[in-house]
Order: sequence, then C-alpha cells, then structure tokens
Amino acid sequence: MFGRTADRLRTFFSVPRNRNITLLVLVLLVLSAIIQVPEPHVSLAAEPILSQGPRWLTNSLVTTLVVDVVILAMALAAVIGMKEVPSGWQNVMEMLVEGIHNLTENVSGHGTVWTKRFFPWVMTIFIYVLVSNYIGLLPGVGSIGFYHPAEGAKKEAVLVEEVAQDPDMGDGVLAASVPVGAPAEDKAKEVFIPLFRAPSADLNMTFALAIISVVMTQVFGYQALGGKYFKKFFNFGGKGFLGVIQAVVGILELILEFAKIISFSFRLFGNIFAGEVLLFVMAFLVTFLVPIPFYGLELFVGFIQALVFMLLTLVFFTMATVSHDEHH
Repeated sequence: MFGRTADRLRTFFSVPRNRNITLLVLVLLVLSAIIQVPEPHVSLAAEPILSQGPRWLTNSLVTTLVVDVVILAMALAAVIGMKEVPSGWQNVMEMLVEGIHNLTENVSGHGTVWTKRFFPWVMTIFIYVLVSNYIGLLPGVGSIGFYHPAEGAKKEAVLVEEVAQDPDMGDGVLAASVPVGAPAEDKAKEVFIPLFRAPSADLNMTFALAIISVVMTQVFGYQALGGKYFKKFFNFGGKGFLGVIQAVVGILELILEFAKIISFSFRLFGNIFAGEVLLFVMAFLVTFLVPIPFYGLELFVGFIQALVFMLLTLVFFTMATVSHDEHH
C-alpha cells in the first residue's frame, strides 16, 4: 500500500505544474506562520475620518462617493463608443439591464405601464447595492486609514486646553480627571480608523435604502388605486365580528409596513458586516490561503443580497398596485 502511495506521489510531483503549486502552497503556509496581519478593527458604526473634523464625514460616506463614481464610470464606459453589435463591457451591461428588465416585466405583469415605472428604481437599487457590497472586498478597504487619539486622550487634551485658558481652574481639576493608578500608556493610546468602509456595512445606508423602498411602495400604491389604497390600513367600515377582524388586520398591515424598514435594513447590514468581520478574523488567524474560500463565499453573498433586496422591493411595488379585493 505504501509503495503504491509513493508511486502516485512520484507521478504527481513529476508534473512541473503540480510541483510548483505544491511548493507555492507550502511557502504561503510558512509565511502565514511568520507574517501576521494587525489585529482586526471591528466597529459596529461608521467612524469619522477626521479627529477634529465634522462627525458626519464618515468612512462609509467617503466610500459611498467612491461607489457613485464607479457606477457613473461603468455607465459611461458602456455608452461611449456604443456599437450596434455589442461587445466587451457594453455587452455585459446590456445583458444585465435586459435581464433585470425582463424580471421586472415578469413580476409586474406583461403589457402594464408599471414595468417602466418600477424598472429605474429596482435597477438602481440592484447596481448600487451590488457595487457597495463588492467594493468592501477590495484590498485596502478596512485596512488603510489613520490613527486617532482615543476618546480619553481627546477629552484630556480638551481639559488641558481649558486649564491653559483659565489658570484659576488649577492643577487639581486636571489631576482629578485622571484616575489614580491609570497607566501612562492609556493617555497616549491611539485608535485605528479605516479610511474606507463598505456602505452596505453601515446601518445608516441600509436604513435609508429601506425607507426609500417602503415610501415608493406607498407612492406607487396611491398612483394605482388612489385613496382606496389606504383602505387596507384603515378598514373600519365593517360590522360585527367581521368588522373587528378587518380593523385588526388593517392595523397589522400598517405595522408590517414599518417592519419592512427594519427587516430590509438589518438583513443587508447584518450579512455584509458579518462577512467583513469573518474575512478580518480569518486573515488574522491565517494570513494566506485559508481566507480565499471565505472570500469566494462573500462574492456570492454580495450578489445574492443585492438580488434579494431588489426582488423584495419589486414584489412590494407590484403588490401595492393590486387592489385589496383583487388580491384576495
């Protein structure tokens, strides 16, 4: 048995490609034991990139601007030099646009005016979420940034400045602000703030997208049904026990509209943020090779999450344009 195994190994390593790949894997595993990435920086909320600047200028906002530029560049690259027989990037974009348009038509109904109204919204949502998810997987996102003073150090610096401006405050105020026995390192401690953060990993962005989706659902519902659309929320015209049931169902429908915002925002945020943390942790444990399968998984998850967000929005748009009586 050992002889046959040795023969198989000898045959395997006799091929130069197999030998080179095996050598590369061994070298990367050895380097993983020698080279370690810094401890992963995990923050649930987006962080301001300037220590003394405005709080709204966060790393996710900077990345959102980059995403906008990337989407504009994608569109311009597809339309500049457009050919009657598409090829290259134009072919990719036309396939994507045609696929989403056909999907929108199948869900909203063939021959209806709603396909033209729904398509710009769902197409924009899909492209934006997809690029936002994928841009967080680029090298440098989450690892390039600045070191800012810790909150305790910043507060102490402010207090020192106040004491300098008002000598009557005395040294006792500054001494009282520093706990007894506090290590000297804490005063000089700095916190790493990434310059870029995936927009989908910021709850503010996913919450805004969810609000846009739900609000436009109400707009399309009102355009299709007029005032009757709101009857499903405030249906108090029934009599007897059936009337009570209809009123309760209407209230539940209203609560469900607000629940959609929470569901939308936390589903996208949770999946993308958890994926980023997973990649950080795996790279911290084993620098090379091991994170690759998880990276491929995140590529798949990023596409699925963009597709799910777009599909749910499209379904809610379509359901809002169907009368409550017809739906039943």
